Amino acid sequence: MTDIGQIERNTQNRIVKLFADRLGYEYLGDWQDREGNTNIEEDLLRAFLKKQGYKQKVIDKAVHELTKAAGVQTEELYDSNKAVYNMLRYGVSVKAEVGKNSETVHFIDWKNSDNNQFAVAEEVTVRGLNDKRPDVVLYINGIAVGVIELKRSKVAVEKGIYQNLDNQRDDFIKPFYNTMQLVMAGNDSAGLRYGTTKTPAKYYLTWKEKTDEEFEYILDKHVVQLCEKDRLLEIMHDFILFDGGNKIVCRPHQYFGVKAAQSNIRNHEDGIIWHTQGSGKSLTMVWMAQWIRENVTDSRVVVITDRTELDKQITRVFNDAEEPMERATSGADLIDKLNKHEIPLISSLVHKFGTREESEMDEYLKDIQKHLPKNFKAKGDIYVFVDECHRTQSGKLHKAMKAILPDAMFVGFTGTPLLKKDKATSLETFGPFIHTYKFDEAVADKVVLDLRYEARDIDQQITDQESIDEWFDAKTRGLNDLAKIELKKRWGTMKQVLSSRDRLEKIATDIFKDFQTQPRLDSGEGNAMLVASSVLEACKFYEIFQEFDTMKGHCAVVTSFQPNANDIKGEETGAGETEEQMKYRIYTEMLDGKTTEEFEEEAKRKFINEPARMKLLIVVDKLLTGFDAPPASYLYIDKSMQEHGLFQAICRVNRLDDESKEYGYIVDYKDLFKSLEESIDTYTSGAFEGYDKKDVDGLLKDRFEQAKERLDDNLDKVVALCEPVHPRTQKEFFKFFGTETAGKTEDQIKADEERRVSFYKMVSSLVRAYADIANEMAKAGYSEEEAKDIKYQVKFYSDLKEDVKQASGDYIDLKMYEPGMRNLIDRYIDASHSRKVSSLDDYTLVDLIVNKGLSSLDDVLSENIKKDEEAVAETIENNIRKVIIEERPGNPKYFEKMSELLEELIEQRKKAASEYAKYLEKLAELARKVKRVEGQDRYPAKVQSNGQKALYDNLDNNEELTLTIDETIKYTAKDGWRENKIKERQVENAVKRHLPDGVNLSLVMEVVKNQREY
Repeated sequence: MTDIGQIERNTQNRIVKLFADRLGYEYLGDWQDREGNTNIEEDLLRAFLKKQGYKQKVIDKAVHELTKAAGVQTEELYDSNKAVYNMLRYGVSVKAEVGKNSETVHFIDWKNSDNNQFAVAEEVTVRGLNDKRPDVVLYINGIAVGVIELKRSKVAVEKGIYQNLDNQRDDFIKPFYNTMQLVMAGNDSAGLRYGTTKTPAKYYLTWKEKTDEEFEYILDKHVVQLCEKDRLLEIMHDFILFDGGNKIVCRPHQYFGVKAAQSNIRNHEDGIIWHTQGSGKSLTMVWMAQWIRENVTDSRVVVITDRTELDKQITRVFNDAEEPMERATSGADLIDKLNKHEIPLISSLVHKFGTREESEMDEYLKDIQKHLPKNFKAKGDIYVFVDECHRTQSGKLHKAMKAILPDAMFVGFTGTPLLKKDKATSLETFGPFIHTYKFDEAVADKVVLDLRYEARDIDQQITDQESIDEWFDAKTRGLNDLAKIELKKRWGTMKQVLSSRDRLEKIATDIFKDFQTQPRLDSGEGNAMLVASSVLEACKFYEIFQEFDTMKGHCAVVTSFQPNANDIKGEETGAGETEEQMKYRIYTEMLDGKTTEEFEEEAKRKFINEPARMKLLIVVDKLLTGFDAPPASYLYIDKSMQEHGLFQAICRVNRLDDESKEYGYIVDYKDLFKSLEESIDTYTSGAFEGYDKKDVDGLLKDRFEQAKERLDDNLDKVVALCEPVHPRTQKEFFKFFGTETAGKTEDQIKADEERRVSFYKMVSSLVRAYADIANEMAKAGYSEEEAKDIKYQVKFYSDLKEDVKQASGDYIDLKMYEPGMRNLIDRYIDASHSRKVSSLDDYTLVDLIVNKGLSSLDDVLSENIKKDEEAVAETIENNIRKVIIEERPGNPKYFEKMSELLEELIEQRKKAASEYAKYLEKLAELARKVKRVEGQDRYPAKVQSNGQKALYDNLDNNEELTLTIDETIKYTAKDGWRENKIKERQVENAVKRHLPDGVNLSLVMEVVKNQREY
């Protein structure tokens, strides 16, 4: 018997058994029907505390404090979860009696896992505003610390993740998650994904750990590795942070990096941690420092950075983790702090302005030497973290720090590979690699995005050399030869500046075209950065972009330039605007009264949080390191860069964002990589010639090659899914995708829905892949015939997707449209078709029939559906049926009658007892009844509101009884009565007193509950 697509229940049975038999968890049972399930099972917790030797009064007070915190409903989940976590990690201080000493009660034995009770329960029904039932819940000493939602192998793990996120909402069972540490979802085909409370779906992680053991299912492997008792305790204790509103759990490479460092720390051996850009290096520092502080007596940690952003970030993260860190403002201040024992965590910014100038490093070191007390010896056991240790200055810094801290242990951190020329020196300075996590690993683990590269060439030439020579001779008449030579030297550089305006305009136009045609830039979901060669060129670019209406006010220059009126004194020549005057003018106009600091902060905030309002940042040196902006999708480079600076710059666009961001794009106007083919093959030419090939493996991919591969792959998937359909008629496709639900079991309907969802996702991916290179098919290697065929197929499947969605009614519920998708289809495939479909986004066909009349069907049904009379009928029928099903709980008798009418009509059509046009008229009439057009149904004059009408329909059209019950409910029902059993019972008793014998009280109450007016 095959286990392909086995049902969820079988997977759950196996996983629960795995926890019990392999991991040694105690099985608590199936708690579906058990009352009183909560996140603290007091009996289990009290039994543990008693076993630990705590006295009864102490236990009572400690448990009271914990259950009170775990049951909080009014606070944000972040705050309530943080309060509980602190109690679990550090214990609770209580007094048995007034006047007695306080005693700290620990709810978990963190050091000895065998002293704890690990347990698992399944189908745990939790009461809330809306009840929910997590599949598997993990308990330590009766405290719920983990939850797993399981799916069958052919259902995406994301569905389980979305369930977890729903459960944490106010309208479901949010308080249950006050104690949760790991929140997981999985299936047999994709394995386990994990996060913590409120982790967004895109940041859920897969545990990655090598093992020689063979597992039949990848899900079992992940569960065993992540939920093993010691591992679970360690992750909870050492690898969770509360960081400024976000709760964070470690990624596997952070866990193994810290674990490797712990070994070095025990042996006091220096070393280097190389974790690629964007992989969370600063958090790794925090977890490592936290472990040192808790496990090494008299320890102190000093973090040295050379950029302001990271210095601020490190300090903030430590403080948010309740590990107070102080910043040293100078070399002298650093010495002063080292000389005192009171400050365990210190950060120091080597360069005052983050410019990394060698002179600033020298100043910093001189400042240290100047203020070094005689016979100075730093207090405590010192551990020094040096960020970006690959920089050439680090050798000098390292020597100076070693001189004043001879007994300290040094750990170098880098996010970039080491250059060949620096590699030996760095390894000699800091010691061997402690742990590495390279770019290609991070891409494979979906920690960062892959990068796509293309070179664009903007030719530049002098158009009239003769006129230039004549101008030069005329202007220099009377100068001696030496003066002319000096002027020609100046002219040799000015020639490029004077002729560059045209080139910059061409680059700006090229970039603007991308904003009109590239999906993420056009939709406003993503934005871009442009690296200019100088502040002057950045200002010129800015001025050019102001000429494009859609860019005006939506781009900014961020550089270290500070406009100062003193700088333009003596600049006026009367012969035109000088460079300094131009920079001053453009900058002051852009700042519009703000300081450069205020303007920069506002520009960065918009760029990160409102990409449609800040589309383009023009930079020179700033923001190319340590600036994390998930929307940033394109990096345009018009500046000579290489090695570390270039590596860090291109990693600005590799951060994860929403699903529409699949890659980061690098556009190179400076031919930095020389021969693209050569640089990809060897990484030993041009920009990366100083690196070892293996250290930058997988960094760049040719955009067209990868785009073609992606398009072909997505098209193959759609074709393969639809291959069983023969003949390829609309009727057969509708049958294949199960648009008709009549007579089917619930499992059959669900299976059809899953197939349609897969189809919708595949087509969306196909359209995105096609849109990426629709205007450049030849460059991607397609012949004219191939391009024509692909365009036809993309349109065919896009149309089919819309037809299936209409016929099944899925467009009401399934939010499968990617933002900007409509725009893509309009542009690249069939604008008229897409515009028609878009008019359905907010309406059902039933709404359209009612609001616009039958004639509007020609405007809203796709061409394909209109060609087939039966398809039109089925599409309207299914939409009416869907509305009946959704509305029925509010008025069961009325919609039961509507349902019967629909089935009668369908039966007539099948027997061909009704002409097609008349049949459509009858359907339209039924649609109007379903939507209850005002005045359409005849009710007594006093029966006016929807609630009264629903009661009238379900009380055998008894007007007097209807009005009596209506008045009784309005008089009796108190605010929030539906969520309160006592208040609900009061309403029920009041209604019951007025109902004659034989009337179903439960039915009436169900109708009442579904009326918004009560």
